[in-house]
Amino acid sequence: MSAAACGSDDPAPSGAASGSASAPAEKVEITLQTFGGGENFAYDEAVKAWNASHPNVQVKYVNLTDRFEDTYLPQVLQWLEAGSGAGDIIGMDEGAMGLMSARPQYFADLSQYGLDSRKADFPEYKWNTGINKDGKLYALGTDIGGMAMCYRTDLFKQAGLPTNRDEVSALWPDWNAYLETGKKFKAAMPKVGFVDGANTVYNSVLAQEAGKNGGQVYFDTNQTLIVDKNPGVKAAFDYVQQLSTAGLTAKLRSWTEEWNTGLQKGSFATMGCPSWMLGVISGTSGEGNANNWDVAAVPGGSGNWGGSWLMVPSQSKHPKEAAEVLNYLTGKDGHVAAFKEGGNFPSSLPAQQDPAVADAKNPYFNDAPSGPIFSASVAKLSPVFFGEKHAQVKAAVEEVLVGADQGSVKWADAWTRFVEEGVKASG
Repeated sequence: MSAAACGSDDPAPSGAASGSASAPAEKVEITLQTFGGGENFAYDEAVKAWNASHPNVQVKYVNLTDRFEDTYLPQVLQWLEAGSGAGDIIGMDEGAMGLMSARPQYFADLSQYGLDSRKADFPEYKWNTGINKDGKLYALGTDIGGMAMCYRTDLFKQAGLPTNRDEVSALWPDWNAYLETGKKFKAAMPKVGFVDGANTVYNSVLAQEAGKNGGQVYFDTNQTLIVDKNPGVKAAFDYVQQLSTAGLTAKLRSWTEEWNTGLQKGSFATMGCPSWMLGVISGTSGEGNANNWDVAAVPGGSGNWGGSWLMVPSQSKHPKEAAEVLNYLTGKDGHVAAFKEGGNFPSSLPAQQDPAVADAKNPYFNDAPSGPIFSASVAKLSPVFFGEKHAQVKAAVEEVLVGADQGSVKWADAWTRFVEEGVKASG
């Protein structure tokens, strides 16, 4: 997709430090490392535009893996601790921002390069999450996690269900109605899952439940583990158990080859869709499934699942140039380009207001009005607190949830195991 708007000589948004104020005397290569499936951070076009207009500061864009908690995060932590190996700019998921904030020695202070002028560009919680425990600005936001529900129009048609997105949204005003719709789908299509598996529906429900429970998930704001005390966690767990025991999941684990194949072959009919998931679906399902997918409202109306940040590791040999690139990618033009390429909804307020975002339709998803859908969703977002060890606990408890869905853990034992593994992962 076109990102021509990103090719200006001055990439910085109004009021921010210019990315081209002083070109380096010699050519510099800035390595940008990210994660995620499908279109991931969706920076291909933005990086091309930058490289075309900045011959002396060239960006090498590397997406390291689909898997964040068990692959990307441990590898990046190893590099940060070793003092070498990390890119000049790295992407980080919301779930590890507490961990990064507690380690200020690993990151450059972006205010040294003028990026503290960008505060007005972001929602308060998005900006504040990029401030570390020493009060320094070390990260700026990329996308934001408004929620929707993606569904297969071809499979819905075969099951005798409506395919129009407004009619589909009306099928499930809440999660109980979603469950009942799933039962109708299963009766007509017994060999196809209604939902992909445990992970995505669990996180979709949990995103909403966190907002109802003080914006907390596995830890409270004192960093005390509350995995067994937070009613939102138990509610999300219980809901997944209902879906699974009703036979409504395809028993697939997110971010695996089997899951990717399921996306391509139509092994399931629905999945929770934060804005960034549209790029995962389109990038993984392939052109052959264009227009087989559409976007409806999520049961319950909204939720805050996902969103990432960019930061400059202190080990970078070119922190000034890296900060300039980071400034561009997290500015209006970079956000708009990523939205056009992958559907990642901007956390940048100027980008949210740009007609290219606010009025956008997604051609892969039957021209679904993705701009209006996610604009409405993010307007209702509640900030979520992520403890220092959130990512480790998340990976551990979801392993139990997937095991129960797939049959390697008995549901009768699953909650006890879920809590035990969460406690163990919290250290």
